[in-house]
Order: sequence, then structure tokens, then C-alpha cells
Amino acid sequence: MSVRAGIIVTGTEVLSGQISDQNGPWVAARLLELGVDVAHVTICGDRPGDMTQQLRFLTGQGLDLIVTTGGLGPTADDLTVPTVAAFCGLEVIRDPEVEEHITQIIRRWRRFADDHQLSDALTAGIAKQALVPAGAAAIPPTGTAPGVAIPASPTHPAILILPGPPRELRAMWPAALAQPAVAGVLAGADDVVHETMRAYGLSEPDLAATLRRAGEEIGGYDTLELTTCMRGGEVEIDARFPRGAAAHYDALKTLLLQEHSGQIFSPDGATVDDLLARALTGRTIATAESCTGGLVAARLTDRPGSSAYVLGGVVSYSNDVKIRVLGVPADLIAELGAVSEPVAAAMADGARSVAGSDIAVSTTGIAGPGGQVPGKPVGTVCFGLAIDGRPTATVTRTFPGDRTMVRTLATSYALHLVLGALT
Repeated sequence: MSVRAGIIVTGTEVLSGQISDQNGPWVAARLLELGVDVAHVTICGDRPGDMTQQLRFLTGQGLDLIVTTGGLGPTADDLTVPTVAAFCGLEVIRDPEVEEHITQIIRRWRRFADDHQLSDALTAGIAKQALVPAGAAAIPPTGTAPGVAIPASPTHPAILILPGPPRELRAMWPAALAQPAVAGVLAGADDVVHETMRAYGLSEPDLAATLRRAGEEIGGYDTLELTTCMRGGEVEIDARFPRGAAAHYDALKTLLLQEHSGQIFSPDGATVDDLLARALTGRTIATAESCTGGLVAARLTDRPGSSAYVLGGVVSYSNDVKIRVLGVPADLIAELGAVSEPVAAAMADGARSVAGSDIAVSTTGIAGPGGQVPGKPVGTVCFGLAIDGRPTATVTRTFPGDRTMVRTLATSYALHLVLGALT
């Protein structure tokens, strides 16, 4: 990829871990879609000196574009525009059009009449946000913070300054890309194709072995930029390559499907959620969850339109709820314990009966850190799957990791269990 970019995420609240960074990954993904090589993503607090150092570092990497997010508000710690302007050797000038635009937004939000006198604090904040470096282009805000596009010069690459709130940044993204300072840089990006395959139950060592073989057998393999990522028990295999190298990717895809056909559930990048939604067309599903505490139901209902197939769920965390709501026999729990396949089966049957669904999936396990008993270590989870017209199936798995990891992996397994039974 011939165009290279860096991203600076600003905000002491992000640096300190008070909030998670959403902007860096999102901007990186959008740039990669455009064929831009994202070389660096950095985070710094609201300190001009630190941001200047990051600008200096990224400029020294030979980048074509730097994108900053955050630090455009009206408060004293929002210093991105003056800091970037000083780095570029540009004076900041109050832009009357931007000032009026922000004023009208605030009047609309606060329902002020046109003749209402704004407070001195509001007026000062508006004036601060209307400062634009000389020679730069202001990008109209969707909140109150405008973006700024600064053209490249012999001393620095093009710089795109965007607000911190993710909703505002994303809404402004198309207008930001259309700015001449940015569009001119992106025009030099390669025509890059992005493809993804997803596998479940495929170990990274086995995948690595296949990729080594691909490197030896497939001509042009080095034209493929491959990234593998283990997430929630799944392996994502991402490939980016020039459009002219599509035949090399096809050869790799063929080899991977030959070697791991049982594990690659999505050769075209569709998620398990996507595939499960399709498989549930014309069917209904319910859940009964103990150790996952509603996470399976949350995944199933995360998609718009899921009401067409999800009827409901029961979080039967206590044995009493398993017995009273789902109809699990009390003597079954007393004899085998709540974490057992017969109880998982009874939970699934009970959920299907209570909801009146075609399908029900259940989870009961030991997420930890305590609760283990002989023969049932932390991470043990039993699953039940009841499908109309079929015998209820059960399976037990032991997952590694802490409580959060066990619950995440169990949720993913439940979804794949249902998908595997329906396809």
C-alpha cells in the first residue's frame, strides 16, 4: 500500500483507562478499506508537549497523513487545534462562518430564540471552537466541534483533525475525506482488496503450519498481507492484497479450505451471528442460561430484526429458578449437581416448553474463580440443545481463562452449537 498514515487519539480519560478507545480502531479500519497502510496508532493525554512529540515522531516516519481525534471541545484542556497549528507553524484565526454555524447548533439544542443573548461562557466556548489554522479548511461539525484539514507541506504530512465523540467523528467522516487536503493524499492509495475467513476450533499452531506450506507452494504468496486473530474461540484470517493478486488469494483460500474444512465455518467473512440469523429463518429460538447470565440471549438479540426468531430467555442462575421456571427435576440437581448434562438437557427442554420455540439452547457451568468440585474444574460448562423433532443433545466443554473468558468462550460455543445443528 503506497499511502501511509498514523493516528493520534487524544484524551487523558482514554490514556488513563476511564473510557475505551473506539476512535483509533474505527479510523484505522476505514483507512485500511481505502487502501491506506496504517503504520501507527498512538494515544496521548491532553498535554500539548506530549502531542507535539507524537506529531514529531509520526512526521519522522515518512507518513502521508496524520489523523487526530479528540481535544476539540470548549474547555481549557481541549488543545488539539492550537497544538497542531503551532507544530505546523500556522497562526490560528477565528472563522466567522464556523462561529455562526456552532452558534446556530447551540441555539437549536438549547431552544434559544434568535434574539436570546448567549452567556459569556457560551460565547467564549464558541469562539474557542471556531479557531482554525491559517490555510486549513474547516469541516462543519455534527456536534459543536468542527474538524480541520491541513494540507501537507515540506515539513509535515497532511493532518486531519476530528472530534473525540465517536458519533460525531463517524458522521463527519465522509465530509472529512472530501477535503482537498485529504482527498489528494487518498488518491494515491492502492486498489486493495480485503477478504476475511473465519474458523472455529482451529488452533493457531495448525493454522501457522498451513500458512507456512502456502508460503512454499503458492507463487505470489508474499503479495498477500495476512493477519490472524484469535477472538472468542474463533480465528479470523484477514487478507489484504492488490486487486491484481486475487489469484494468489484464491489459491490460499483453496488450500485453507482443503486443510481445515471442518473448522472454517465462514469462507466469505460472514460472522456466526450472520449465519445463525440466516439459519433461523422460519424457526424460533429461546435460551436457558446459568453461568453465561444472559450473554447468549444478548448475542442473539444484538441484530436488528432478531425479534423474528428470538422468543425469549431465562437466566436460571439459581437452582430454585431452574426448578420452578424451567421444570428441572429437583432430584436431578440433588443427584448430579446443577453442572451436568442431564440438567443442561432439562433446562433446554424447559426453555423450549416455556417459550414455545422450535429450538432452545442452555448453558450451566462453573465460571469461577471458585465453585469447582471433584471432576468439575473451573471452566466446566454443560450445554443442552433442544430442537423440535430431534432428541435433545448435550455436550460438556472445559474452557481456559478467568471468569470473563470462560463466559465469553461458552457464549461463542453455544452459538456455534446451534449453527452446527442447523446447517
